[in-house]
Amino acid sequence: MNRIQMDGENLTLDQLYSIALGGAEVELSQQARERMNASRAVVERLIESDAAVYGVNTGFGKMASVRISRQQIRTLQTNLVRSHACGVGAPLSEPEVRAMLALRANAIAKGFSGVRPVVAETLCAMLNKRVHPVLPCQGSVGASGDLTPLAHLAQVAVGEGQVILQGRKMGGAEAMRNAGIAPLVLEAKEGLALLNGTQAMLALLALALRGAEIAADTADLAAALSLDALRGSPAAFDERIARVRPYTGHTISAKNLRRLNQGSAIRESHRAPEKDPRVQDPYSLRCAPQVHGAARDAIAQVRATISVELNSATDNPLVFVGADGKSGSGEILSGGNFHGQPLAMAADQLAVALVTLAGISERRIEQMTNPQSSQLPAFLIRDAGLNSGFMILQVAAAALASEMKTQAAPHSVDSIPTSANQEDYVSMGMSGARRIQPMLANLRNVLAIELLSACQGLDLLAPLRTGAEAQKAYDIVRSASSFVEADRSLSADIEAVADLIDEGKLAAILR
Repeated sequence: MNRIQMDGENLTLDQLYSIALGGAEVELSQQARERMNASRAVVERLIESDAAVYGVNTGFGKMASVRISRQQIRTLQTNLVRSHACGVGAPLSEPEVRAMLALRANAIAKGFSGVRPVVAETLCAMLNKRVHPVLPCQGSVGASGDLTPLAHLAQVAVGEGQVILQGRKMGGAEAMRNAGIAPLVLEAKEGLALLNGTQAMLALLALALRGAEIAADTADLAAALSLDALRGSPAAFDERIARVRPYTGHTISAKNLRRLNQGSAIRESHRAPEKDPRVQDPYSLRCAPQVHGAARDAIAQVRATISVELNSATDNPLVFVGADGKSGSGEILSGGNFHGQPLAMAADQLAVALVTLAGISERRIEQMTNPQSSQLPAFLIRDAGLNSGFMILQVAAAALASEMKTQAAPHSVDSIPTSANQEDYVSMGMSGARRIQPMLANLRNVLAIELLSACQGLDLLAPLRTGAEAQKAYDIVRSASSFVEADRSLSADIEAVADLIDEGKLAAILR
C-alpha cells in the first residue's frame, strides 16, 4: 500500500478523507524529518544557554513568568498533558479522531514545532495501527488551539488516557502495548507542541465540508425534480441571466438546473401560454440559482480557508531555523497562530449556507403539498381526506428548518476570557464546528423529504417524464421508496433517502 506522506506542505482534503474515512496509512516524509531535526537543534541550543523560552523552561499561559529547572522539564511537559485532559461530553467519532491524528502529525511535520521526529512518527503509528484515542468533544474555546481534545490525544501518545482499539475500549498503555507502539517520553516543548493547534476544529470542519458540498449538489437535484413536479419554467436559469451577475455559485447551479431538466416532457406539455398562464414561478423555484449559488460560494470560501489551515503551523512558540539550517542557529518566536478565529468564522459561514439550503427546500416542499400552488392533488395523495399524504412531511421539514435557524447562530462573535485574562479573546471555533454535523443531518432529512415529495409529484403527472438527467435522481429515490398509493409511515423512507444523500449517490449525477 502506498502511504500518504506527512510533510506539512502538501496534504490535500482528498488525502485527509482517505485517511479519516478510508483507513489510508501514513508516514513521515524524509524532508519533514530533516526539518524537524533542524528545528529541534534550535530548542536544544537554547536549553543549553539557559535562556528563558516560553513553554520550554517556563510555565504556561498566565504562569509564563515561572522558570522551570532543567531537571523538571520532562515533568513540566507531562503535567501539561495531564492537566489539560479535562474534556467532557460525548467522544468524537472515529473519522474525526483519525482526521485529528493526521492533521496534528502533518502540522508538526512542517518543522516549526521544535520537536523530535518521533513525536510525529508516533501519531502516524497510532493511525496505522488504528489506535484511536477517546476524545471528549467539549472543553475547547478554540483560542490556544484546541487544548483539551488535543491533550486527550497526547495522553494516549504517552501511554495514558483511553483508547478504542479493535472495537474495544481500553487504557492507553494497554492499547499502545497491544499495537506495538512505544509511548512517547516527552522532552522539552513536546507536550506543548502536541496541545497547541487548531486540529480538532479543523478535523470537524474538514469532514463537514465534504457533507456540505454533497448537500449543495443534492439541493440542485431536488430543485430540478421539484421544478417539474410543480410544472415550473426553466427560463430563469438561462445562462445570460447568470452572465450579467457573474457569481460562480449562481453560474454552477443554473447550469445544473438547465442540464437536469433538459428534454423534460413535462415542461413541453405546458410551455404554450394558453396551457399555462403563469408568468413567473415562486422564488423558491425561480431564484434557486441565486440562493443555492450563494450557499455554494460560501462553501467554496470555507474550502479555501480549510485548504490554508491543512498545511499551516499552528502551535506556539514557533521555531525558525537559521540560514544554514544545521548549526542550531535560529530563533523561537511567540505568536498566535493557534487562534481559531479563521476557522470559527468559516464554521459560522458554513452554518448559514446549510440553513439557507434547508430553508428554500422546505418552501418548495410547501409549494408541492399545497393544492393552491401545486396544481396537484392535495398533499400529493389521491383520495385526499381519507389520506393525509405528505401533509406531515412538510411539517417535519418545517420543524427541521426552524431548528437549523437556531443552530446557525454565530459562535465566532462570542468570547469568554480564560487563563486569568491572559487569553482574553477566544474564538469558540470548536463549538462552531461541532454543531455542523447535526445541521447536516437535518439538511439531509429536509432534502430527502423534498426528493420524496418531488418524485410523488412526478408520478402524479405520469405518463409525462422529467429530463433524462433528472430521471436518474428519480430512479435512485425510487430504489429506496415506492409511490405512496395510500397513507403509510414514511419515516423509514426519509431515512433511506437521507442515507443515499449522505453516501453521495445523488450528488454523483452532477459529478
